[in-house]
Amino acid sequence: MDRMLYTAMSGAKNSMDQQSVVSNNLSNVTTTGFRAQLQAARSVPVQGDALLATRTSAVTTTPGSDFSQGPVEYTGRTLDVAMQDDAWMAVQADDGTETYTRRGDLQLDSDGVLLNVGRPVMGDGGPIAVPQGAQVSIGADGTISAIPEGVGPEALVEVGRIKLVTPDEGALTRGEDGLFRAPPNEEGEPGALPADEDAKLVSGALEGSNVSAIDAMVSMIDVARRYDMQMKVLSTADENAQRANGILSIQG
Repeated sequence: MDRMLYTAMSGAKNSMDQQSVVSNNLSNVTTTGFRAQLQAARSVPVQGDALLATRTSAVTTTPGSDFSQGPVEYTGRTLDVAMQDDAWMAVQADDGTETYTRRGDLQLDSDGVLLNVGRPVMGDGGPIAVPQGAQVSIGADGTISAIPEGVGPEALVEVGRIKLVTPDEGALTRGEDGLFRAPPNEEGEPGALPADEDAKLVSGALEGSNVSAIDAMVSMIDVARRYDMQMKVLSTADENAQRANGILSIQG
């Protein structure tokens, strides 16, 4: 009875956690450059005063993300970029640290700063600024060129270069804000990856989410059914306990 209760209880909790991960992936199936979050479970003996050999819980873990490339769609928009192969774009997080993303739908604010979902895009010397009203183009190596307003193509000038990096496999970790970060340095501070001069991007295109809507829906249904099964086991354990109590309470 004890083993049944703890197995079913921890299994139901794991199913709820997994459903949260699947739901988050499904809600981002149309988010540009999104990387699906992975989910796994492992068994852990219960510690503390409740320690017994029969009491083992299932603990949910998020071992990482699916870094496979999503589909690339050509948009023709000048400020849309899609990173090629394993390249990532550097952006400045809200806390001022350098983070990385595959999302490439860029914008310009009123001051001409190049933004990625409201966060400055990092260049060789920091955030990149473009002259207001200029005609902008982005090269395959991330170089940003601009033609100032009111002049011809002969006035084309280079205003910056997007910092592109190529991290080692498994080197990046996802943050709560959805951005990816490099491992901390020796001082324990947020690290920064060196720029990769050979990294390339495609201008006028966007990389879509690598989440499969069909697979996510199937996983959601599967998790919901497993949760129902765990709850039925709990109900059965309660019924068995009541019957056992009834037998023990019979007066001979």
